[in-house]
Amino acid sequence: MNHRTRLDWMFLWCCLLRYSYLRLEKICLKAGLKAVPGFGWAMQVACFVFIQRRWEEDKKHLENMLDYFCDIREPLQLLLFPEGTDLTENTRTRSDAFAAQNSLPKLEYVLHPRTTGFTFIVDKLRKGDNLDAVHDITVAYPKNIPQTERHLILGLFPREIHFHVRRYPVSALPVPSSELEPWCRQRWAEKEVRLRDFYSSQPRGFEREGVARVPPCKSELRVALIKAASLIYWTSFISLCFTGLWLWAPFRLYFLVVVGVFVVQQKLVGGLELAELACHRYWKSMTSDMSEKKNKMLDGKIQ
Repeated sequence: MNHRTRLDWMFLWCCLLRYSYLRLEKICLKAGLKAVPGFGWAMQVACFVFIQRRWEEDKKHLENMLDYFCDIREPLQLLLFPEGTDLTENTRTRSDAFAAQNSLPKLEYVLHPRTTGFTFIVDKLRKGDNLDAVHDITVAYPKNIPQTERHLILGLFPREIHFHVRRYPVSALPVPSSELEPWCRQRWAEKEVRLRDFYSSQPRGFEREGVARVPPCKSELRVALIKAASLIYWTSFISLCFTGLWLWAPFRLYFLVVVGVFVVQQKLVGGLELAELACHRYWKSMTSDMSEKKNKMLDGKIQ
């Protein structure tokens, strides 16, 4: 997906709520966000993929995470932003400099993608037989663009959000890993043209390109009930938390213990998702050892 604002992932959740299973969604994002109290801790629990954006450090971590996902065979939707950051004047300037150094065309509506991580992830999941398709998603905002969280706090929500989605089954992807990089760059070149046409058209909208609009898999009534239930739940939860902190000493003690556990484990382990990986490797080695001992015992009895 292209990264037009810092909030694209949040708006995509609204789309996934209607078309897919939101609980399967995981995001590949920068590691600094895991330290954010509350939100970052929740993302650790959800086993999001945190990266340092330094390939020497990220390669081994990505390999471990993807091996884990392939081992447990849990249905997975992994959201990637190959551009690495959202589109601003500063990031566009850096992208233009990269284009000049590598004899690439300058882009106006997207940034040049960083293809190393994308090709590694696709190749790893494909080899682990855990890749069904790559969905190429282009997001656009026809009326107003809330760039940061500050805009949401001020109530400047986007009036419309448009998503263009094209599905590429694994059989349609180039087989040699070396061809995944130009394949990704070609998708970004298409995004540039698609977004240029989007913002120059009146009224603004994506061309259907001969493909019919896909109806939501969830009815508007079901979506409305989910939103109402979520609003009631989170309003009640936050109210009860503040009430508990104000009135009950045991609740304050519990709160301090939880905060302490998250802070300490991050200092010692690096995050709950890393602790989960460590536990998986331990039990996997234990199971392997037990199977090996059992096979040796059976071989002895046969002899």
